[in-house]
Amino acid sequence: MDQLRQLLDEVPEDLRQQVFTHASWTDRRSDSYSRLAFLGDSVLGLAITAHLYPRLEAERYGAGRLTKIRAQTVSGPSCRAVAERLGVPERLAAAAPSGVGQSASTLTSTERVLASVIEAVIGACYLHAGYDRTADAVVEAFMPEIEHALTHPVDFKSTLQERLAQRGEAVEYAVTAELGPPHDRTFEVVAAVSGRPVGTGSGRSKKHAEQEAARAALDMLDSALEDDEDEEEEDA
Repeated sequence: MDQLRQLLDEVPEDLRQQVFTHASWTDRRSDSYSRLAFLGDSVLGLAITAHLYPRLEAERYGAGRLTKIRAQTVSGPSCRAVAERLGVPERLAAAAPSGVGQSASTLTSTERVLASVIEAVIGACYLHAGYDRTADAVVEAFMPEIEHALTHPVDFKSTLQERLAQRGEAVEYAVTAELGPPHDRTFEVVAAVSGRPVGTGSGRSKKHAEQEAARAALDMLDSALEDDEDEEEEDA
């Protein structure tokens, strides 16, 4: 965490200010952390992938398993944990303009916001210091999450089922295609809720394809929630 904190402190003031500016706090969305988070998301994914790939033996960790480990490592809960260790909630609260009141308090405790800000931190560090230093800092910062993903893998299907159960809904999986010869087959699966597709996935086994479809569905649910929250902020 020390490396990422040091990099963030080196970032020019104007760029660091953008990192901690929520879209609802500025008239121009381009002055918020959104674009930096978009960039940082890619840097984060590459940094974790590049760290994992040469260190995990190919016999035990195929592409499917690596995908799950990476997805869990960079998930919303993981990013929130890193953000809290970096002191993002306090920095975000300090950057809030006067008059936003309870809005600032709510945002600084929201997983989606904290995850986006830590991605924006990474994006800003990348722009300032380049990939190598940023990647090293990212791996150090996310090491507890990497270790946890290796020892306590998350089941995306179970997570999706639990999320939907809270809304009184259930998910069904259906194989939509089987591609390739029998010895090298790829399955394509769609996850549907009440007959409506919510995620698709592919894999070398039906189970892996279902996990990927569930992960895509969870991403869609998170995106829908983000859109709803943005609309509420605009209406406020």
